[in-house]
Amino acid sequence: MSRRIAAIDFGTNTARLLIADLADDGQFEQVALQRTIVRLGGGFSRETGLADDAIQRARLCLHRFADTIHKHGVGSVRAVATSAVRDAVNGPAFVDQMVQETGIRLGVIDGLTEGRIALAGVLTGLDQQPEQVLLFDVGGGSTEYTIARGTCPLFVHSLPLGVVRLTEGKADPAAMADKIGRELDSLHQQMAQAQMALSPDTLLVGTAGTATTLAAISLGMAEYDYRKVNNCMLELQEIQRIYELLLPLSPEQRLSVAGLEKGREDLIIAGSLITLLTLQRFGFKSMKVSDYGLLEGLVVSDIALIDQMQS
Repeated sequence: MSRRIAAIDFGTNTARLLIADLADDGQFEQVALQRTIVRLGGGFSRETGLADDAIQRARLCLHRFADTIHKHGVGSVRAVATSAVRDAVNGPAFVDQMVQETGIRLGVIDGLTEGRIALAGVLTGLDQQPEQVLLFDVGGGSTEYTIARGTCPLFVHSLPLGVVRLTEGKADPAAMADKIGRELDSLHQQMAQAQMALSPDTLLVGTAGTATTLAAISLGMAEYDYRKVNNCMLELQEIQRIYELLLPLSPEQRLSVAGLEKGREDLIIAGSLITLLTLQRFGFKSMKVSDYGLLEGLVVSDIALIDQMQS
């Protein structure tokens, strides 16, 4: 017996909809998948929150999602919003507006919840289950780091490092790297306080748009294929090569590089730096890329737990 479920991950940069048939054993079959680069965090300010044009882009996207959900006869919807909405002074008003217009309520989750649900999604897509995993999820407004042994999360920490916010901060790459380095130093301190050390068999896994874009560029993909990206291994030297290839190019010139999606051409530098420094600071020579994450985690996670964790 299966249930048809819709999951929505409305992030700071990208909004994604997954409709799936979920079996009693936790396995699911994809029915439909839509994704749009909305850049909800574009023009964000601490004083006014979400910008008017960003809200308009989000409205149009969520209306399209609602139409798709209706067309596929979905029984339940699990929808969450992340960094941009949770940090915005007008976030609650945005959520209320969206539910009034579309019937879809975006549950606003914190970074720790985001990390835990993303872990559940990533683990469903790994070709081998590692003893210990360090998962990092580079988003538009924040980056979550989750250490897990088996399926059990042992440590989750959210850093205020997001590709949209770093890019719109107009810092040069050196200043950006300094900021990322300071935040990673803070992460190491948090891990030390929690007496959390990485074992030698730890697998580093990157999820979300930066990681999958780096994999697509490495594979020279003219057309994205999640089956080839998921579980792709990227060496530190290869990530460095891609970064050095893209850095001197203008955003428009970067679009000529196979694998780089329009809408990420200005963000990929910040994302590459977060990725590079994560590998370097933790002493990894390679990482595994996951095309699965928060969206799939919403499908497989217990709905009561999700409701409990939403604010």
